[in-house]
Amino acid sequence: MITAEGLSKRYGAKTAVDDVSFTVRPGTVTGFLGPNGAGKSTTMRMIVGLDRPTAGRVTVNGQEYRKLRAPLTEVGVLLDAKAVHTGRTARSHLRAMAATHGIPASRVDEVIEMTGIGSVARKRAGKFSLGMGQRLGIAAALLGDPHTLILDEPVNGLDPEGVRWVREFVRHAASEGRTVLLSSHLMSEMSQTADRVIVLGRGKVLADAPLDQLVKEWTTAQVRVRSPRVVELGNLLVASGAHVTGTAHDTIEVAGPEAWWIGDLAAERGIALHELTPTSGSLEEAYLALTGDAVEYRSSVVPGAAVPEAVAPTPEVVA
Repeated sequence: MITAEGLSKRYGAKTAVDDVSFTVRPGTVTGFLGPNGAGKSTTMRMIVGLDRPTAGRVTVNGQEYRKLRAPLTEVGVLLDAKAVHTGRTARSHLRAMAATHGIPASRVDEVIEMTGIGSVARKRAGKFSLGMGQRLGIAAALLGDPHTLILDEPVNGLDPEGVRWVREFVRHAASEGRTVLLSSHLMSEMSQTADRVIVLGRGKVLADAPLDQLVKEWTTAQVRVRSPRVVELGNLLVASGAHVTGTAHDTIEVAGPEAWWIGDLAAERGIALHELTPTSGSLEEAYLALTGDAVEYRSSVVPGAAVPEAVAPTPEVVA
């Protein structure tokens, strides 16, 4: 278990992490999200003793990382896959790490096989592609068969097979009762992997909740309705208090009533339905809604791109 209590980190006048508290529990995959500059990497570095907190403390299984007797066997860490001597082969790098903790060479062979780098194990790390470097970093994190895993952007540069393997591995690790803290900017991947999500913004915790609860609270469930009499049906729905948005000449999105209620209303009025599809919000939508005011580096609007705040005309306007 990872426990942060009032954790803060300041660099001169800049506060990177501001009074952050959270708990990452065993048996779950906890996603760690936030815009660039939110304080995620700084927090992870403080967890493993690479940065000293200005205030507060963070422990792993009740102890500060620097006090762990055999860190590799307790905490597996991937923060920077490039932190490898470029002149060493993958195998020699892992063997050197293993020697510091008395880990047998057989375990080196196991993690090489596990992460799929057997064919390049005798190749110098400086010649590795981005994806292979990531696999080597993951292998190093798994070397001590740790109970706690801290992985920062582990799927960066991986091919689809590698991405799926990471997803399946961390889910399996959590099922074994391990503690997993996983950072990623890929919302679609996080939505398939994480059980719980911690969101940082400008150094503060913006949310700490189960993933499905976060999505429910920060997005709106809708029903997609397609009908040859969509304007008539849309007006009936608006009159009943629903929020209706037109998306095509025969299609509307309805927020408020459930699909069965819309279906019953259409049946009462003899209105044919060609589609009645409930849709739920996504983690990406929830994340963008939650962090909208906490983005430090904001991109300009792409010409021709849809503006999130803009809505299509309602059926009344179309009529």
